[in-house]
Order: sequence, then C-alpha cells, then structure tokens
Amino acid sequence: MSFTLGILDQSIVFPGQTAAEALNNTVELVKLAESLGYDRFWVAEHHDSEGVAGSSPEVLVSYLLAQTSTIRIGSGGVMLQHYSPYKVAENFNVLATLAPGRVELGIGRAPGGLPRSTKALQKGIAEPETLEDKLVELHDFLHSSAGEHHAQPGLSAQPLPVQPAGIYMLGTSVSSAELAAKQGLPYVFALFINSDPEAALAALDTYRNQFNREKHGEPQAILALSVIAADTEEEAAELAGQHKSVRVTLASGKTVNVQTLKQAEEFARQAGETYTAVEREAGITRGTKETVRERLLGLSEEYGVDSFVFTTIVPDFNKRVRSFQLLKEAFAEELV
Repeated sequence: MSFTLGILDQSIVFPGQTAAEALNNTVELVKLAESLGYDRFWVAEHHDSEGVAGSSPEVLVSYLLAQTSTIRIGSGGVMLQHYSPYKVAENFNVLATLAPGRVELGIGRAPGGLPRSTKALQKGIAEPETLEDKLVELHDFLHSSAGEHHAQPGLSAQPLPVQPAGIYMLGTSVSSAELAAKQGLPYVFALFINSDPEAALAALDTYRNQFNREKHGEPQAILALSVIAADTEEEAAELAGQHKSVRVTLASGKTVNVQTLKQAEEFARQAGETYTAVEREAGITRGTKETVRERLLGLSEEYGVDSFVFTTIVPDFNKRVRSFQLLKEAFAEELV
C-alpha cells in the first residue's frame, strides 16, 4: 500500500523560547521535510496566544515557499469564518501564481482562539455568512470570476493562477464531514484534537457515504494525528509526557477543543456562558519507528486512509527532528 505523509507545524513557543525562535524552527522543519521527501507541510492559525507564533498562515506559507522548491505547502488551516472569501482567494491566488502546483488551502471551522480574538477579527462585519456560503464563494474566486448570482457579478480575485490552490476541509465532527462531502472537497479529520475513535469513524463514514462521486470523483480522506517517534520506547513515552485534550461545551451548545482546564474556564469566561468540560488523554501515537509504523498501519486499515499528516509537539527541537526522520524511515518502502 502506498502512503502520502505530511507535517502540520503550529509554531509553538515552548517555555524559554521566543516567537522568533519558534518561527525559525518552522522554517528549519520545512527544509527538513523537503529533504526527507515529505509530500506536504502545513502551518496553523492561532490568535491571541503567547504560546503560538503562527497567527497568519498565508504570510508564513509565502515565506516557506520561498525557502523551498518542491514540497507542497499550505494552511492547516485558514479560519474562513473570520474573513472575506474574496481576500483569502486573492492571497492564495498570488501564492499559487508564484508557486504553481505547490499551494494547498486548508479551511478550518474552529475560531483559532478565545472569544475576544474572534470579536476582534470579525469587528465591523454586518452581514455574517455561513461557512458553507463562504466556501462556495471562495471556490468560485479561486477558479474564475464571480457569476451572475453574486452581489458583484464579474468580480475576479486577480491574478487567476493556472493551478489554483487545492481546498481541503479540516474538521473533528460529522458536521464538518457533511460539509466536505457536499462541497466535494478532500477531508482531513484532526484526530490530534478529537481522539475519540468512534467520532473519527462516524465522520469518515459520513464523508464517504455522502460524497457525490459522479459529480466530484473519488473522496480523499486524510488523518491528521499526533505522533512521536524515538529511538527507544522509554524515550518516546517520556517525550509524550502528560498531554491532555479538553472538550468544552458552552451553554449555547457551541463546542471547542482546548489543551487545559484553565483554558476551558477562560474560554467560557470570555464567551460569557456557563460550560462543561471533559478532559481526556491527547491520544499520541508514540514509540520506536517499528512500533509507530505498526500502529499507523493499523489506523490506516481501521479508518480507510492512505494519507497522514503528523503533528509532533516536542519542546526539544533536535528530538522533534529525529521523530520526523524516524517516521519517514518507517515508511521508506511504501511511500508514493
């Protein structure tokens, strides 16, 4: 079986680091990923957080494209709910014109931060649109001018590239899978955020069952997960530490995933709502390259995927590098 492998880097500012050091590590990682033969490298979007330096994926993608020559680079993802689809299309059309065939546009449904950053990002928006409507508009602007149905017919997001950025839908639930299927988009389930296997199976089954193959071709499912590979089982366990994932449910029914109970409390405080929080293990696949390979092959069979995106949250940069080296070695004979 052939696999495609990618990396999602969140430009985390670990204790004792500066934001500049975190971003420089991201640059070094993309160079490593290209040299090792990874297929893609994505960067995340987070707001109002001293612990994460990646607040503007389109800017970072531009810089990473200039530092590399072959690897596909993209967002994992742009939080489209905050932005004008027209402006996002302009940004990624410029990138795709500069680097044809190398730009990917992952779209996320999460806010990417606490409620106060959402309010700041959406300040002045008088006519909110649904994410589904924004996706349709974004797709149109990436490929052509706006049609007669649009409020500004004929409007185009110049330059129109020969190879537009590919859109990917990111999610952790059945609702995101339904949206990806309806739009005919590749779907990335973020197992590193929602590690519930039943939720993952339900989402991926929904995506495949509702995907219109006659209209859109074959569905493309990708699994994004947290992985740590090391030279020994003991070292991998130590590097994995005690990572947790917290699922927050507000009184309004809105849900979000955060890393700590303290963050859950702060999210609810800023939202001005009561909440419940469920804490669970982060679900890190860890071990030697042989162990990790066996577990990933099992996940491939369980979820029916042949494409992975890895996130590796390890403060020691050299050990993070070693993990990605071992992961690539683990699949050296089976990659596309």
